[in-house]
This record gives sequence, C-alpha cells and structure tokens, in this order.
Amino acid sequence: MRYFAKLQGQKEAVPVDIEHLGGTQYRLTLHEKTYTVDALTLDHGAVSLLVDGTSYPVEFEESGDEVGVLVRGQVTRVDVADERRLRLRAASAGFSAEGKQVISAPMPGKVVKVLVKQGDEVKEGQGLIVVEAMKMENELKSPKAGKVVELLAKEGTTVENNAKLAVVE
Repeated sequence: MRYFAKLQGQKEAVPVDIEHLGGTQYRLTLHEKTYTVDALTLDHGAVSLLVDGTSYPVEFEESGDEVGVLVRGQVTRVDVADERRLRLRAASAGFSAEGKQVISAPMPGKVVKVLVKQGDEVKEGQGLIVVEAMKMENELKSPKAGKVVELLAKEGTTVENNAKLAVVE
C-alpha cells in the first residue's frame, strides 16, 4: 500500500510503499531504497523494529493524521496519509475555517508558552500556544484570522489530550 509521509518542517510529502510479507515482516520502499522490516508490538504498546539487521525501539502517539514517533530519545512528528486521504484533502483545500474554532491540546503535555492574550486579533497560521509533549515543543496555530475570545491555557500547567486551550472567532 502506498502512503505519503511529511516530516515536521518539510514542504512536500514523500511516497512510502509498504508491503506485508506475512507474520511480522514488511517490505518498505522509501526514496527508491527498499528495506526489510520486522515489526514486533511489545506489551506496553511500543514497537520493536528490526530494519535490515538493526534494532530500533519505537513509540508512537497518534493525533488525527499526524503521528509523534519517538526513536532513540528523539521525537519527530509525521503527517501520514494514503492516496484516498490526499484526494479528500485536496478537494477540501479551498475551504477555510468558519465560526468559532477551538484550539485543543494534540496530546497530553505541559503549556510552556502562551503567545497571545484574550482579545488579541490573530492571523491564520499565527502561533497561539506552545505545548511540550514527549520532550518536544509543539506550536499550536490559529486555524483562521479572527479574535481570541477565550484563552484557557496558562503557562506551566499540564493538559490532557484534547483539552480546550483557546477559542478564535
């Protein structure tokens, strides 16, 4: 099956072909290079990946199409989509956010910085709140131009997954 993966900070997604070979074996093709992968799910939810003879313990945290991947103490956010999902995204790309937009915590973490105040006018894509999760800081951005009508995030507080942090109208 073909997927498209876009690493945090990259502009374009790259195709990744994954073929199940049976059992825990997979063939993965990325950047025209093929890897043999043995993926074993561990009791605590992590995955042990054996890639061409090298072992990698990996942990995942899913949030919609995005996945936080922890490998050797380093977290990388990856946006993953199959061909169908890419077509659906392209079809809805012309639409913009309307009405009240709730900004929620993408995963459990700690609010490390609040970049706006209640009542501030913001632009679409402007950073609002920085949440640290899995040893990585995530800047949450405004989905639309508007006004911050609610601001529940406070620096130093811990938040649960999907906790309401702000509302832009």
